[in-house]
Amino acid sequence: MMDFAAIDFETATAQRDSACSVAVVEIRGGKIADSYYTLIQPPGNKYLSFNTKIHGLTARDTADAPDFAGIWPELAEHLADRIVVAHNAQFDMGVLRACLRHNGLAAPSFAYCDTVAIARKCWPSLANHKLDTVGGYLHLQFRHHDALEDAKACAAIPVCAGRELGTDDFDVLTHDLGVRVKPF
Repeated sequence: MMDFAAIDFETATAQRDSACSVAVVEIRGGKIADSYYTLIQPPGNKYLSFNTKIHGLTARDTADAPDFAGIWPELAEHLADRIVVAHNAQFDMGVLRACLRHNGLAAPSFAYCDTVAIARKCWPSLANHKLDTVGGYLHLQFRHHDALEDAKACAAIPVCAGRELGTDDFDVLTHDLGVRVKPF
């Protein structure tokens, strides 16, 4: 049921090109088939205090990690020619665009959609469409602000929405929900 990739970025500062971690979870047949997760060394290895508190990352955690350009070839392979879902996709796609622009890199072709839109359509009574959908409706425990855990949570939303609607095709799911899939 449904083949797609879910992505999540965490940023080190308020600047979007300062990604400190990124995760992709590939879904094939409604199950996690592959995942990619890495920490990224921000410029100057400078973290704001909130980042250390929220993400639990320190300079030591990323001392040997590559910069974004170093992780991009492998990350790009997970995204190319795929449908990619993200929670608040405008933020995550904005981070990706900023990181690519900052490093002079070109993106592969893929389409993306927002799990917020999917969750709002399927479960309109929920207030927070990731925390409440995953924690409350789906009864899944996950660590918010951990890129890999958040990517898994984002992946669960369209799969469960599809089961709720009785569909096994992502295109049908997005059409039935009236969710736009945007090209990147």
